[in-house]
Amino acid sequence: MFFYTYILAGRRNGVLYTGSTDDLLKRVVEHREKLRGGFTARYGVSCLVWYELHGTRDEAFRRERQGMAARMEARPDRADEPRLG
Repeated sequence: MFFYTYILAGRRNGVLYTGSTDDLLKRVVEHREKLRGGFTARYGVSCLVWYELHGTRDEAFRRERQGMAARMEARPDRADEPRLG
């Protein structure tokens, strides 16, 4: 079994979302159809722009968190927001 880390975008230069899953196709459909609600449904984030494959769920999750931290550090206007992970 493989696990994926992925990034979705809302529109050009817009909101990004980083996630991890064991079924990439199913998860992208869930985002596009707004089946789970939450952040991606609220901000219209549904276009898959990047993914990578991992051997374990833990590796995929760690990579997801690295991507989120890197994006937060690149946004100086949001430096005062709390960091996760």
